[in-house]
Amino acid sequence: MGATLALLVAGCSTPGDRDGGGGDGLRIIASFSAIEFVAERVAGEDAQVTNLTPPGADPHALELSGARIAELHEADLVVYLSGLQAATDDAVSLLDDVPVLDTAEATEVEIAGERETGEWPDPGLDPHFWLDPLRLAWAGHDVADALAEVDPDRAEEYRARAEELDEELVELDREYAEALAPCTGDTVVTSHEAFGYLAARYNLNQVGISGVDPEVEPSPARLREVTSVVEDTGVRTVFFEVNASRRVAERLADELGVGTDVLDPMERPSEADYMAVMRSNLDALARGLVCAG
Repeated sequence: MGATLALLVAGCSTPGDRDGGGGDGLRIIASFSAIEFVAERVAGEDAQVTNLTPPGADPHALELSGARIAELHEADLVVYLSGLQAATDDAVSLLDDVPVLDTAEATEVEIAGERETGEWPDPGLDPHFWLDPLRLAWAGHDVADALAEVDPDRAEEYRARAEELDEELVELDREYAEALAPCTGDTVVTSHEAFGYLAARYNLNQVGISGVDPEVEPSPARLREVTSVVEDTGVRTVFFEVNASRRVAERLADELGVGTDVLDPMERPSEADYMAVMRSNLDALARGLVCAG
């Protein structure tokens, strides 16, 4: 699969027994929720997966305690996305005896042919590749390859689980493609630009009130630009995000006389399953875009 691997194999230590621990299977640390989902699905019962981002925390602003950094040094595999969390990038750079998988390749590979319109989002600007199911499937195969390096005795099991996950994500992609086919070219106005990969996959045009960073307040000029887009394209819905401030999005929607709805970029840890959240997002898009009118 050609994963972006830094598999710095940890000397002669045995998987699941690094630094004297043991018996409980591999210890995998995933840097945020979507990667945790993939790691759990691919590793199955052969590993313990820990999310580096604690409940309720913003992964973009993650800070790591000394105890959390120590956990990284005791892991059998660390799976992360470079460029998403500065603290994680810094901590991973210091791991000289722990296998590491950077899922960044999933942000770069072009999957399933050419798009009809537009360009692929710049992965340096939009890290949210997991909102494209096919890219997340690619990451799943990369996780399986990394686990096979760490634990070759179970390589077939890891790759079989990655293939099962791939099939489910391909089906999810089919659901999206069928539901959003009438919406080609529609504009998705979001509170911040977290949905570039999703929009690119399904031929939608994302317009963010804020940029990639949800904490940056939009300027008056930007609000005027978004207002013009809404008026010119007949946008029916302004989407705000779960776990983020909806104040600006709701105020803009009220001023323009359009509705609001929720999209979840799945950045923060939650009890919700990836597949369920993606289908909830699809429902929101299908009822909120111009094509639903």
